[in-house]
Amino acid sequence: MALETIQIQEKLVESFDSVVFEFKQERDLFSFEVAADKITAVILFLKNDPTLRFHFLTDLCGIHYPDNDEEHQFAVVYHLHNWYENKRIKIKTYIKGENPEIKSISNIFLCSNWMERETYDFYGINFIGHPQLKRILNMDEMISFPMRKEFPMEDSGRTDKDDRFFGRTTDNY
Repeated sequence: MALETIQIQEKLVESFDSVVFEFKQERDLFSFEVAADKITAVILFLKNDPTLRFHFLTDLCGIHYPDNDEEHQFAVVYHLHNWYENKRIKIKTYIKGENPEIKSISNIFLCSNWMERETYDFYGINFIGHPQLKRILNMDEMISFPMRKEFPMEDSGRTDKDDRFFGRTTDNY
């Protein structure tokens, strides 16, 4: 029997009650939200449950919502895949903007190690318990996080990005 989204939802609500919420079907992707302090428990449950078997972490990424209230300024999104049933789910959790941090799942899915480092590198989200949380793509000396909305789009001091060099000018020829 194929794994249905209603089964996933019922098992999660039965085990975690109001910690999981906002269930919805977005095209072919079943998604829901989880309270940030329970994310590791929910992911571990999804992986270890003999019916659900979400054994593969496809992706982990961050999102910055600067216009949201303080409690919801950052989100971490997890995509899990059940290979047996070819079922994918998306889990979203919101975290505070002042000091964005969440527990690492690198002990549950080893592949999350680099995904968490990349999310830290670009958004500054601290993954508590990560074995080596440091920059992965940007320079170690960088003090800002380039995917945050307050990061400037262009370096105003660069001359190679001058619009005149690309034919974009308001001058008449």
